Amino acid sequence: MLTRTDLRSAVPSVAELRAVLPRAEVDVDAVLHRVRPIVEDVRSRGVAAVLDYTERFDGVRPESVRVPQDELGKALAGLDAPVRAALEESIARARRVHADQRRSDVTTQVVDGGTVTERWVPVARVGLYAPGGLAVYPSSVVMNVVPAQAAGVESLVVCSPAQAEFGGRPHPTILAAAALLGVDEVWAVGGAQAAAILAYGGVDTDGSVLEPVDMITGPGNIYLTAAKRLLRGLIGIDSEAGPTEIAILADGGADPVHVAADLISQAEHDPLAASVLVTDSVELADAVDVELVRQVGETKHSERVATALRGKQSGTVLVSSVDEGLRVVNAYAAEHLEIQTADARGVAARVRNAGAVFVGAYAPVSLGDYCAGSNHVLPTGGCARHSSGLSVQTFLRGIHVVDYTEDALREVAAHVVALADAEDLPAHGQAVTARFRDRG
Repeated sequence: MLTRTDLRSAVPSVAELRAVLPRAEVDVDAVLHRVRPIVEDVRSRGVAAVLDYTERFDGVRPESVRVPQDELGKALAGLDAPVRAALEESIARARRVHADQRRSDVTTQVVDGGTVTERWVPVARVGLYAPGGLAVYPSSVVMNVVPAQAAGVESLVVCSPAQAEFGGRPHPTILAAAALLGVDEVWAVGGAQAAAILAYGGVDTDGSVLEPVDMITGPGNIYLTAAKRLLRGLIGIDSEAGPTEIAILADGGADPVHVAADLISQAEHDPLAASVLVTDSVELADAVDVELVRQVGETKHSERVATALRGKQSGTVLVSSVDEGLRVVNAYAAEHLEIQTADARGVAARVRNAGAVFVGAYAPVSLGDYCAGSNHVLPTGGCARHSSGLSVQTFLRGIHVVDYTEDALREVAAHVVALADAEDLPAHGQAVTARFRDRG
């Protein structure tokens, strides 16, 4: 079922690997011309434009953008007990992990009388996006809200598409998750118009003010991604998320049932999802193909899964050794990377590029999606080579506080003047020397 790329007789360079490895192709630039007018319309017409686009794209016109508070309580009260228990456990584990990520302020004594303090200050207000579309993602509400709260963000708004099935409100499980997390502001809007109204704010249909945010986080479709790109600078963003992806580095000792199940689990998200197996065992690759045929036929979303697995973004990469496999997965820089090899912990310790690494047979990506305690909002499209997943750090800004006495400044004044003159910026130096002129 998976196409194969055979690298056993070659040692390609990193550039060559990036060219030949399976990868989903998403051209955000190609939709910018469609998204720009939406963003501009929301900027000029506010909520009226948002409701027009929601009716056009989602087939329903909500009474308001903001979901009434009592609807969050009703959604939580109506939540199935097993789902509530699972969400509570997911929240508890995520809070445990993210609490340890909070940074402390640090003061460095540079010289006597001169200090630099790095203060970590949370973003004031954040918009957290929970996608709609092919699935419902209360887990994404958890993954966005928990680190923001741990960082100390004071004002949060969860945004999720309006659903015709639920009277123009987001899915009740989304509302229930927000209520469980103590978030009382939820907006029923998705796509590019969601990013725009979050960035610009507006006045809701009842006259209440929808305050703009300073940052937007959370994955969505290509139109949300394009809008985030257009608005970046006015607001901060976490990343430009593409289709989800999994890479599995496995040797001949891996269980093909497990490997196939994990590849399918990510293919279930989207026909564009990428599922990549990297192995030094042809026997395992063959066995996984057999298992994929069997398991795909038994899974609920078999057509979607089959489309993803047959797409050019998915495939099996044959390598000569686990060491070569490491080269491949480091070049690929997967959103999710599973290590199913002998000495999986040792191999995982050598991974440099991945959004998250899952070690051994009993740490599937699905665990991280829900209940590992880790965050599942991760870099895609190879961005794990230079970027991290969502964390407490995402919502913090480092501010340097410079505190020098007169004597401390006097001591270094000549150096400041020398560098200012070297850069032909004499007024910079004069801003220092002016402090030491005889005032008569």
